[in-house]
Amino acid sequence: MSSVLNVHRSILGQPWRWRGLAADARDPGFAPDDLVTQLLLARGCPRDALDAHKAPSIRAFMPDPSIFRDMDKAAERLADAVQAREQVAIFGDYDVDGATSAAVMILLLRDLGLEARPYIPDRLMEGYGPSGEALVRLKQEGASLIVTVDCGAQAFDALAMASDAGADVIVCDHHKCAAELPVAVAVVNPNRLDEGEGAEHGHLAAVGMVFLLGAALIRTLRRRGFFASRPEPRLLDLLDLVALGTVADVAQLKGLNRAFVAQGLKVMAQRRNIGIAALIEASRLTRGPTCTDLGFALGPRINAGGRVGRSDLGVRLLTTRDPAEAREIAAELDLLNEERRAIETEVQQAAESLCFANTNRTLTIVAARGWHAGVIGIVAGRLKEKLNRPAIVIALDHQGIGKGSGRSIPGVDLGAAVLAAKDAGLLHAGGGHAMACGVTIAEDRLDAFAEFLEARLANRITQALGERALLLDAVVAPGGVCPDLVTAMEAGGPYGMGWPAPRVAAGPLSVLKSDVVGNGHVRAIVSGDDGRSIKAVAFRQAETELGAALLSAPRHRKLWLAGRAKIDDWGSRPAAELHVEDAAWAD
Repeated sequence: MSSVLNVHRSILGQPWRWRGLAADARDPGFAPDDLVTQLLLARGCPRDALDAHKAPSIRAFMPDPSIFRDMDKAAERLADAVQAREQVAIFGDYDVDGATSAAVMILLLRDLGLEARPYIPDRLMEGYGPSGEALVRLKQEGASLIVTVDCGAQAFDALAMASDAGADVIVCDHHKCAAELPVAVAVVNPNRLDEGEGAEHGHLAAVGMVFLLGAALIRTLRRRGFFASRPEPRLLDLLDLVALGTVADVAQLKGLNRAFVAQGLKVMAQRRNIGIAALIEASRLTRGPTCTDLGFALGPRINAGGRVGRSDLGVRLLTTRDPAEAREIAAELDLLNEERRAIETEVQQAAESLCFANTNRTLTIVAARGWHAGVIGIVAGRLKEKLNRPAIVIALDHQGIGKGSGRSIPGVDLGAAVLAAKDAGLLHAGGGHAMACGVTIAEDRLDAFAEFLEARLANRITQALGERALLLDAVVAPGGVCPDLVTAMEAGGPYGMGWPAPRVAAGPLSVLKSDVVGNGHVRAIVSGDDGRSIKAVAFRQAETELGAALLSAPRHRKLWLAGRAKIDDWGSRPAAELHVEDAAWAD
């Protein structure tokens, strides 16, 4: 495949290639002036599905919920609970996907006349997933039905205890399953090994599965005549929560997920949910949220409650009826997010020191005492980005038990490898999906665990790194980096994992001015041969070769810059800037 701008090795050591554009250009139906069509085709959209992807709707992508195993069982049992006015508890994970999943189920049941009780475990005291003690306690306190959301697929002992105590449990999850399933009334999960047609939706976040369960529940109640004397709930009004959980969980934005996010952003812009409206205000957003805002402004604030504060704050915020309470919780989450950032920086610096002292493996595993377990997932993501390889960060307690979180790179299924390590007896607990995992491990098993993953994944990681290239969608003159370009490209969204935001190369450019701002970000003013100047920002690159090039480039030596064109709306008039991800010398 030919290189873009003849860049075979950039400043960050990778070739620049077209994102499928060269092949599409040979298609007799290709229209080079249709930017949105070009973007969609380059992301794998079939030509006969272009219209559906240009305006992704729930109707176009929604499957029949009954295709999923146990979905109808779950819907029937929930319908029984609604009609009998049973006490129902919703047991969710403490991250954004868990909070939004729990909120969708709670709000839907509330509209059906049933006030369900939320239960979110404390990350530090209870760990991930359902514990038998918590489930039994919920039963003893009156809950005859417990629905676990974004957790439960691997909770064998806990669900067995709940069953022995007489509690009915429905599992609605999306994490990888073992061949054996836990004891439950129903296990709704597109990643069951025995899943049939539903397996093609394995990329859905848990909140997406909860939405489908909600649709199945409404259909079941409709068939039973439940709505003869009362209105049906508007399930589509909950799409703002579905969009938030989907993006924050870094689910692939293809198929139904694209529709969830596209339509959910429209609902969110109306600020119908009191809690989300308060969160938007606390995040200091004055416009309708974008997909990027969900991942980098709203999601982290909800996550902060589970990481360094009280795990139930997110669900309370998203389900409150009281605007004053919503503002209070949103303000608290904002403060906790600041605290989280400080803790994260401290742990990241320590983890990086250990990384650089252990560079003989293709994946990175670091562990230490004293690290805050609430930020290890974020730090693992940072290490993965910086080292361009899978990373697992483990916080050890005073008893030598480690809680770890991992993040992977495209093409390397970390969740499956962790499940294999668990089956091999190396972990107390473990699970996840392709791009992320969680583990509980004894300190004396760390070396064996690292060796196991290295043996299993080394070849795949090496292959993935060898296939690495920076994929570009367009090359523009500096003056082409403008608000009109950003607006045109946004029409191909929403963008996220599996549906990457457009990347452009601009140049050739001279660096007129550059400096380091914030937490290691490089800011530059660059000018092209067309006489236009633009602002460029390279986030967290001050200590990299890319940062060094921007900071020390002589005026006479020109660069091509590659990255995302974004709107900079801080000034009196919106302008465009380039968020730089790589660069190459133009001479």
